[in-house]
Amino acid sequence: MNFNEYQKKAAKYDLAEATADLKAPGFIEKVLGLVGEAGETADKIKKILRDKDGVVSEEDRELIIKELGDTLWYIAAISRYLEVSLSGVANGNIAKLEDRYQRNKLHGEGDKR
Repeated sequence: MNFNEYQKKAAKYDLAEATADLKAPGFIEKVLGLVGEAGETADKIKKILRDKDGVVSEEDRELIIKELGDTLWYIAAISRYLEVSLSGVANGNIAKLEDRYQRNKLHGEGDKR
């Protein structure tokens, strides 16, 4: 499945109205959900580092993958609300990274490096 197919299928599970109004409850919920799922992903990895000396079991791996999927769902929803395809987001990100790579600017800070 490609990104756009995923985004279309994932929309079925969004109960809010898709709107680019940043003050709309559905939009705010998606942004908070994204942050929450990213935090859950980081927390699982933190606990593996803290409690398991960084050794990832198959169960840990599966749990992290599920959290990444939840994160992807929120990214797809926010992108849809902003009327951009998920592949458009992905392609734009690769173009940005390639530009930084060509200019030897992968390290550093700021979006405009």
